[in-house]
Amino acid sequence: MIKALIPAPAALAFALVLAGAAYSAEMLAGKNGMTLYTFDKDQGGISSCYDECANKWPPYFAKKSEKAVKDWTMVKRKDGKLQWAYDAKPLYFYAGDKKKGDKTGDGLGGVWHVVSE
Repeated sequence: MIKALIPAPAALAFALVLAGAAYSAEMLAGKNGMTLYTFDKDQGGISSCYDECANKWPPYFAKKSEKAVKDWTMVKRKDGKLQWAYDAKPLYFYAGDKKKGDKTGDGLGGVWHVVSE
C-alpha cells in the first residue's frame, strides 16, 4: 500500500492518505505519488546528499507555509532549503523511478531504503 503526503488546502496541514492496494508493505510517497527513500549516510536529521547525489536522489522539498504532523518534520539543508523528513530522516525520491509505485532504488548501494510506515 502506498501512502502519499497530501496537503489539506484549508488548514495547510498534512495528512497521509491511501493511494493504492497492490503493494505488500505500506510505502510512503510524496504529493506526486512517487516513492520516498531514506539514506543511511544522513546522520542527526541532516542531509548529506548534495550535488551529483541530489541529481540521482532529489530531495523531497518542503515549503515554510506547509505544516508537519505526527512523525513528519522539516529539516534545513545547507543551501537553506527545507526538506521533508519522516521519523527525523530526510526524504528523497529516486530519479530511476518512472511511475507511481516504482521502488527501483530500494537497497541500492546498501544505503537507500523505501520508507515504510
